[in-house]
Amino acid sequence: MGWWEAVILGLVQGLTEFLPISSSAHIRVLGALLPHGEDPGAAFTAIIQIGTEAAVLVYFWKDITRIIAAWFRALFDSAAPSWRARTVGADDPDARMGWWVIIGSFPIVILGVLLKDVIETSLRNLYITAAVLAIFAVFLWIADKIGSKRRDLDSLTVKDAVLLGFAQAMALIPGVSRSGGTITMGLLLGMTREAAARVSFLLAIPAVLGSGFFELITEWDTLGAPGSAGLVNTLIATIVAFGVGYAVIVWFLRLISHHTFTPFVLYRIGFSGVIIGLLAGGALSAT
Repeated sequence: MGWWEAVILGLVQGLTEFLPISSSAHIRVLGALLPHGEDPGAAFTAIIQIGTEAAVLVYFWKDITRIIAAWFRALFDSAAPSWRARTVGADDPDARMGWWVIIGSFPIVILGVLLKDVIETSLRNLYITAAVLAIFAVFLWIADKIGSKRRDLDSLTVKDAVLLGFAQAMALIPGVSRSGGTITMGLLLGMTREAAARVSFLLAIPAVLGSGFFELITEWDTLGAPGSAGLVNTLIATIVAFGVGYAVIVWFLRLISHHTFTPFVLYRIGFSGVIIGLLAGGALSAT
């Protein structure tokens, strides 16, 4: 992989990570179409996502620090009137959000570890990617149509956190989209578009950073091996993804406050068709 290919992949990662169109599917397809002609791999994909998640940390820094502070404050508040108020922070929505992020992270962590080999091999088949792009586009469209869009983040419950967590875990399959899965579930739970997007950003922090640093540590030698993406190229792509990702967060949150998700639904279906066409024409290999 050349450095300029790393720049392109970082650019695509930053553009697609926060949109409900699956960044991993785009990296999977584009990597195979670039001159080096290979799937960059699950490890490369997970590591460069550290860049986009760093953009989330910067953009939501005040929210994140407020949530963490409230969580610790509730946990160690000996003067709290009840066990529930002390542990869950019943009267503090920020403390509750801290718990919801923790609880909602369990599904993707557990399934990610248990299914690691399958995720890095069989589930990267492009026919599967094309299928889930189209299928979950329909789910997103339905959720956007029927969701009441009345609930905000303060109204979330432990049940919501579990459901959002499992929706996020579906993104272990390239093509589902982490943000797309959680936004779809958020809309089905009656959340506003902006609230669903914000919870998808917050919920992704532990999962993405955990996965990225896990792959960075365990695949360090592999990344530097001949024929791999390379450590320098991985770093380049990560830095580019950070800069572009931050701009996309700002734009996306403004967009969905006034518009539906229909353009992303249509894009997903179109992208699915493009993948099928490239596979049929022999320009891409499914595995």
